[in-house]
This record gives sequence, C-alpha cells and structure tokens, in this order.
Amino acid sequence: MEKHMPARETRNIQKVLIANRGEIAVRVLRACRDLGLDTVAVYSDADRKSLHVRYADEAVYIGAPPPRESYLKKATIIDVARRTGADAIHPGYGFLSENAEFAGMVRDAGLIFIGPSPDAIATMGDKQAARQAVKRNGVPLIPGTEPGLRDEELLAVAAQIGFPIMVKAAAGGGGKGMRAVYNLEELPAALANAHREAESAFGNGELYMEKMLVGARHIEFQILADTHGNTIHLGERECSIQRRNQKLVEEAPSPFMDVDLRRRMGEMAIAAAQAVNYVNAGTIECLVDKDKNFYFMEMNTRLQVEHPVTELVTGIDLVKEQIRIARGRRMGPTASVLEPKSHAIECRINAEDPYQNFMPSTGTLTTTVTPKGPGVRVDSGVYSGSEITPYYDSMIAKLITEGENRQEALQRMKRALSEFVIMGVKHNIPFHLKLMNSPRFIAGQFDTRFVEDRFSMQLYETEPTEAELETAAIAMTLYAHRQRQLAAQVVAPAKRDTSNWKWLGRWERLNR
Repeated sequence: MEKHMPARETRNIQKVLIANRGEIAVRVLRACRDLGLDTVAVYSDADRKSLHVRYADEAVYIGAPPPRESYLKKATIIDVARRTGADAIHPGYGFLSENAEFAGMVRDAGLIFIGPSPDAIATMGDKQAARQAVKRNGVPLIPGTEPGLRDEELLAVAAQIGFPIMVKAAAGGGGKGMRAVYNLEELPAALANAHREAESAFGNGELYMEKMLVGARHIEFQILADTHGNTIHLGERECSIQRRNQKLVEEAPSPFMDVDLRRRMGEMAIAAAQAVNYVNAGTIECLVDKDKNFYFMEMNTRLQVEHPVTELVTGIDLVKEQIRIARGRRMGPTASVLEPKSHAIECRINAEDPYQNFMPSTGTLTTTVTPKGPGVRVDSGVYSGSEITPYYDSMIAKLITEGENRQEALQRMKRALSEFVIMGVKHNIPFHLKLMNSPRFIAGQFDTRFVEDRFSMQLYETEPTEAELETAAIAMTLYAHRQRQLAAQVVAPAKRDTSNWKWLGRWERLNR
C-alpha cells in the first residue's frame, strides 16, 4: 500500500487539463478559473461545439465520438497534457476517473493526478478487495460471499446468506452486472446474465453476492483526506430515489438521519477511507436498514455527480478542495464537525422519455431556458443548439435547490422544475415534478425500491403533443423575457400584457 506523500504545503499547479466533457468538465473549469489556473479541455468530434470546449483557455481534439476512441485514450490525453504544458489532470467522474492504470501513468509522466493514489483506486475499485480492506478497520459489511467463487459455489452458499440476494459485478458499479434474486430457482439465470453484462461493461465478468436489505436506504458520506494524514467527513447525502440502481434525486442532509447516526456513520466513513491511506475527495456508500443499522457497500474514488448538494449545505467548494489537496494543502481540524447549515436537493435532468419507460432521447436542443432565482443552481454543459448524441450519458443538467429546511428546498425545486424549458428532445422533468408532489416523498418515507415498487409511473392520461409543448415553451420564454424587461425599467412599468398567460398556465399544468 502506498504511503502518504511527504508533508509539504504546496505543489506547483498552474495549468490543469480536464480529462472529461459535459457538465462536470464545465464545473471543474469554473473551479480552476476561481483559483486563477489556466485550463485545457479535450474533445471528440461530437463535442467540437460543446460548452466545455468554449469555456477552456485551450481545447485539443483527441478523436472520434466513441469514448474508446477519445475520452478513454490514456496515452493521448497524457500527451496532450505534456504538449500544452499542463501540470495536473483532473478526471471528473466517469471515463478514466477510477482507472488505476491511468492514475499511475499520469504520475509516471511527472504530472499530478487530482485524485487518490493508483493503489487506493485499485483496491476500492475491486469490491471484494475493498470489503477485505475496510473489514480490517472494523467497518460493518453486508453479509455476502468471499472473492473468487465459481458459479456452483455461489449456488451452494446462497441459502446460507438467505434470500433475497443481490448478485453484483466485482469490478464495477452503476447498476451494471447487478441482479436481484428472490429464490434459488432464479439464481442460475441471474448469474449468467450478470456475467455477460459485467464482462461487456468492465471487461471482467467476476461476480459476488450480498444479502439484499429489504426497505433499505442508500446513504453516502463525503470524505476529504489530505497528504498530511488528516481525514474528515462533510456529512451525508440521501440517494435512495433510484430506478434500476441508477440515482435520480439526491439530497443533503438525509431526512432519515439523526445526530447519533450521523456521528457513527461519519466515524465509519473515515475508518473506511483510512484503510487504504486515501487522499483527496471520495465517497463511502452505505445501505441503512429501517432500524438504522448501516453497512459499507462501496467507495467511489472520485467526485460524485451529486456533490453540489454537499457544497450547498456546507459552503465548501469540493473541486477547489480537490485541487488544493493535490497541491499539498493541510486541512484544518474544524471541518470534521461541520453540521449542515441548510437543506439541498438535486434532480438529474436527463434526455429520456418518462412516457416510454425512460427511453433515451437524442437530437438538437432547440430551446433551453434555465430557472433562476433565490436558492437555485443549475450545473450544465449544454445550451440551445447543443446536440444530445447517443455516445455519452443522457444528462442534460443537474438542477439543485437550497432552502433553510427541506420544505423550502422542495418548494423551490417545484418552482424551478416548472420554469425549466427544454425543447428538441424528450426529458424527465415531468417525472421529477410528479415525484416532488408525492406525499410519501414529501414526508421522507421512501427507500431504494420506492420508485419501482410504490411510485405511480402513470404520469398523465395522455402525453402532451409536441405542438402543445412548443406553444407552452414559447409562451414561457416570452413571459420570462418580458419580466426581465420590466425589471430593467427605471420608471413604473406599463400594464402587463396577459395574452400569453393561458399558455403559461398550460405549460405549468403539463409539467405537473
């Protein structure tokens, strides 16, 4: 296991290459600009006109749209960093962010990888190795199998674990290679299907099994660790609103949490990170049952999609902290006892059709009007005219709202969702609006199976037509433009034109 780097206050970082695309690339670029750092973006053919390309100080073409021909080309990205004079590489999330080989190549090239060590990535990236590592630090684990078992051995021990069981890929996450199994008869087919999916997604078909916790919540803890041996946590995020093991909505703090549970889980998160001498930002993901027993699930050795909710409730810019830690910054002692100062909720706005089983949607964004106002943040890498292609993740934006309490954050989210205009592709805003009005969600009474088992997917009697949506969106855009004009007037404004209000009301009704 690698040891922490020698203690020193600074390492020279003046230019950062962002080895990613979309909203996370823009997010990292903004943090770099706040710190006065020069930036380099990389892009594929599909991203020539993307926002991250326009925002960076320099942008370098690296290949064709498929990720294996561009954003996954390790040597090419490192060569671009050298040629442009970059000192460090920030991987964002996805792509090469949890690739131990890439992190090692960056280090061997004399560059700084803004993230953990290759050893930590490798250990935590192998779920079985991660379980063994954190177990030595007393971290509670979900009952399950040891690594390296053949299918016949998995079948033999299944009854000892007890059904229902989760079959999981040893080398990956994100719901790939994962199957829920409710009896022994289902297990052989589930293993075969999970093997194929894991092999396709990660190049490694190895599986393991865990006891499925019925009625569990998915709660994760954000940690930061510096090169001087200091590890802290910044509280929890509630990630239980999922569909097919994919997160849809996240919030901080969790409505399920109490002071004692936060303390105990925070201590566990720190112990898990220290088990691999972790440095930089990371996330400890756990399952928590209805009796508030918690179990380590995995560690994500990167920045999370949902990091903005933690930033809002703590006031800490996590990307800037990542860069500062990579420069050798020593963290202060007070951050580990931070209590959330507000409540924040994030909705992932994806190009997918909730009326057609969330089928991905592609095309040109003909119109986008993002919500604004108090307590509203939008992280996005697109604009009107951007192309949503089949090559990458379907996320259009992350919509985050903050309030003094959960009720205010929810009300602001409803407002912001109703103001968000997206034309040209299908999107899941109607789903989010319906969820925000669900009595069980409002009451915080949900678990990881809530969306699939107890949430009505029948959004409306009929899907609104494209013409109706377009008319409503135009009305909303004109209304917003008129409001800006009125706000800019020095003298008293004239009587408002209400001719478009009926379509504004139609837009709001369609989105509810």
